[in-house]
Amino acid sequence: MLTNNLIELNSNENSLGMAESAKQAVIDSLDIGFRYPDDQRAALISRISDINGVTESQISLGCGSSENIRTVVQMLQNTALREGKKFQVVVPHPTFAYAELYATSIDVPVLKVPLTPESYSLDLQNMQKVADDFDGISLFYLCNPNNPTATITDTNTLKEWVGAAPDNHYFLLDEAYSEYVTDSNFESGVTWIREEYSENIVVARTFSKLCALAGMRVGYAVASPQMTAKLEAFISIDNTNLSGAVAAMATLGDDEFLALSLRNANQSRQMVEQTLDELGLRYLPSQASFIFHEIKGDVQTYIDRMREHGIAVGREFAPISGFNRLTLGRPDEMAVFIEVLKSFREKGWV
Repeated sequence: MLTNNLIELNSNENSLGMAESAKQAVIDSLDIGFRYPDDQRAALISRISDINGVTESQISLGCGSSENIRTVVQMLQNTALREGKKFQVVVPHPTFAYAELYATSIDVPVLKVPLTPESYSLDLQNMQKVADDFDGISLFYLCNPNNPTATITDTNTLKEWVGAAPDNHYFLLDEAYSEYVTDSNFESGVTWIREEYSENIVVARTFSKLCALAGMRVGYAVASPQMTAKLEAFISIDNTNLSGAVAAMATLGDDEFLALSLRNANQSRQMVEQTLDELGLRYLPSQASFIFHEIKGDVQTYIDRMREHGIAVGREFAPISGFNRLTLGRPDEMAVFIEVLKSFREKGWV
C-alpha cells in the first residue's frame, strides 16, 4: 500500500521488497551473528553453482556484483603490470559506470564507445577497432541487457565476436538483469563458459534486482576455474555477511516469491508501455526492470517536476538526450506514475 513517502523509480531497486522467507532467514540467523558465516557462504556457493550448471570452483562471491566487477579490472591491471603490458578498459557509452569508476580510480585508461544512433545498441565494431588499435590487454565491459537502455545485444553477433577474439582481449558480461529477459534468442555468457567457448569470459550476476536484496550486498561472478582462482586473489577476505548469505539462500528457494517478482515487473512494464504508446512517446524494447523512454521537453525539468509530484525518476544519461530511465516499481506505484505523466501531457509538459 502506498504511503506519503517518495515513490522511488530511479535506482533500479525492486520495490516489491525482500521475500518474507528472506526476512525470516535473517531473523533466524541473529543468534549466530557472532560467528563467521563460513558455512552459509559455502552453502550459497554450492547453490549458485548448481543453478548455473558449473562447479563450485567457478563461482566467486562478491559484496554485490560491483565487487566482482572491481576484481576483474584489478586482476587484469595486475596481470598487465607483471607482464610489462599496457591495459585499457573499453566500455559502451552510456552504460553502468562501475567498471569505468574502478578503472579510473587506479589510473587505468577507459575508452568510451558511443552507442549506435537511433537504436542505441552496443557498437561492437567500433569497440573492436579501439582494441585493435591498442598494443596491450583490453577488457570489454558489456552490460547485457544494457543499463540505461534495457536492450540486449544480438546473441549470435556477440558470441561470434567473443569467439574470434585474440588472447589479450577479455570480456566482462554484466548480466544483472538477465532474469527479466523475455527474448528467446538471448543466451547467457554462462552457457559459453560451460561450453569452454573462451577462457577470457567472466559473467557477473547480482541478487539486487529480481531477488530484491540490494541492501544485502550479494553478487557473484562465473568464470573458468583458472580465471576464478585469479579473481579470488583480489576478493576482500570474508566479504560475505551472514544476513546476505542466508537471505540469498532463502530467496533462491522461494519459487513463489521469484515468480511474483517477475510477474510484477512484467505487469508494470505492460502498464507503462501502453501509456507511452497512448502518449506517442518512444521507448526502447525493455528486457530489464526499467524502461528507457522519450520525453518531449527538457529532461531535467521533467525530473524536477516528477519529484515535486512525489516521484523520483532516473537521471539523464549523456550523451543521449531526450530520454529518461524509469525503474519499474510495483503496479500500484506505476499507476500513480501514469496518472502524473498523463497530467503532464495535459499541461503540455511532455
